[in-house]
Amino acid sequence: MMALAAGGVLAAVLAYLFLGRPATAMVSYKSAKVATSYSFAPYVSGLDAPDYVTTAPGDPDTLYVVEQTGAVRIVRDGKIAGTFLDVHRLIVSGGEQGLLSLAFSPRYATNHLFFISYTDVHGNSRVARYRASHGRAVRSSARIILAVHQPYSNHNGGLLQFDKRGYLYFGFGDGGSGGDPNQNAQNMHTLLGKLIRSRTRTPGRSWRVVGIGLRNPWRFTFDPANDNLWIGDVGQDSWEEVDFRPARNLDKLANYGWSRYEGYSVYDSGHRYAKAGAKVRPQVVYSHDHGCSITGGYVYRGAAVAAARGRYFYGDYCAGTVWSFRVGSHGRASAAVVSGQVPSLSSFGVDGHGELYATSLDGTLYRLR
Repeated sequence: MMALAAGGVLAAVLAYLFLGRPATAMVSYKSAKVATSYSFAPYVSGLDAPDYVTTAPGDPDTLYVVEQTGAVRIVRDGKIAGTFLDVHRLIVSGGEQGLLSLAFSPRYATNHLFFISYTDVHGNSRVARYRASHGRAVRSSARIILAVHQPYSNHNGGLLQFDKRGYLYFGFGDGGSGGDPNQNAQNMHTLLGKLIRSRTRTPGRSWRVVGIGLRNPWRFTFDPANDNLWIGDVGQDSWEEVDFRPARNLDKLANYGWSRYEGYSVYDSGHRYAKAGAKVRPQVVYSHDHGCSITGGYVYRGAAVAAARGRYFYGDYCAGTVWSFRVGSHGRASAAVVSGQVPSLSSFGVDGHGELYATSLDGTLYRLR
């Protein structure tokens, strides 16, 4: 996950927040040369720590930009057009905490329901359901449908996503600190370090675990063409990873390996490795020579950038590098190449036409072009 930081203290703050240990030296990353004909360009500025962007069913041209500090801004035609929701009084913001994501019901055009994820004033994870009226959220309609205690301030996960079938998913980090000290990720008796899914297409208080062994799945997505799942899981000391789960196996428990493994490597042979779940190895890993915190992305299925269709985009918050590779039915189908630069890359998102955007905690929304 990302962190709020600036100037010379950036590397030290990142090392503490992402890796769970103090930094002993400043870290810098060389800007990688873009190897594709497409890249990301600034689209909207003046936002306050944006960490997600999405759109509502039935309104493909309006963007909703989530700000970590507690507001959801409406963007139309490249300009900020208003505020959809403001919950800054309900949250604690900064580091890896705040307002973390927004998901509209697939039936939003008729039921006007949406869901948000945030860390409350005590630092605990909350998912709330809201109703909208006349293009704005109705604050009095809020209902908490998921509440989980967080032992530390980092590794909160926080993303909400619907799959094509209409089930709502939520990603939890392992509870934080560093190295999964409580071994939560492989423990089936806690939701920490898990990917969970609503048991019905009307999300409520009932959830099932579909993925374990995750350190901090800050951003994951479903390919709109086939519902295949892609996860960017933030690493510990050495490796960042991209994981893949085909749509046909979404309802079967998967074990992504942490904290026995980090990437392809053994992280701690003394940590439990649950027998439950199919063992899933990463599709891609990259070392901390190239970054320090992965930001998972999307498979591009838009029309504006033909050369990018069918490619999965992801990047690194610390380095600002964006990579992409072609996808196939079994996962990655080509080598990853540099496809852009977005400083302080916090998230990706798509509009109703499938066009791809990226958010920077520096306050700018970018668009693939």
